[in-house]
Amino acid sequence: MNLKISQDIIKRRKNKSKQAVVIVVARETSIGNLTVVKSHKGLCYIALGDVTTQLFQELEVRFTDIKHDVDDFALHQDIECIVEMIETPKLVKKHNFLLDINGTVFQKKVWAALCEVQCGETISYEELAQNIGMPKAYRAVANACACNKLALVIPCHRVVHKNSALSGYRWGIQRKQILLQRERYLKS
Repeated sequence: MNLKISQDIIKRRKNKSKQAVVIVVARETSIGNLTVVKSHKGLCYIALGDVTTQLFQELEVRFTDIKHDVDDFALHQDIECIVEMIETPKLVKKHNFLLDINGTVFQKKVWAALCEVQCGETISYEELAQNIGMPKAYRAVANACACNKLALVIPCHRVVHKNSALSGYRWGIQRKQILLQRERYLKS
């Protein structure tokens, strides 16, 4: 898949927290607009939405000082892989993303366990809580999933209720259903 940089909206922003300058790239996909943010440490925000301007407005809370004309080869390789995760997830080869993750120790533990859930598999909140050694913390696990700022790379779309029913998804339940269908979990 060729990534045409001219079709991307590229902006540089300075993070209000203590992160260095970040690069913001927006890209259209079959399930909506994809926004990817990279700091000097790695990917720090990946979101899906209907309107790019709304996604950028959400970022205004975190980032300022917009600069243009950024070319980051590694970031564009990451974006190409993320788009493949959306469009053809079964064909994605192993890709090591550098991540700049902000969260509590508990959240990071949940997110690390989520990364063990393979494409085509799902896990319940209860199972995820058991996997991190805190079987009664399934509600806290659900909250940690809701706080995930790295769509697809930390695959919270693979978490379902214990009866396999779909549960909420920060970027829309319809997107979650499509992603799981493409990963061949749900029957079309």
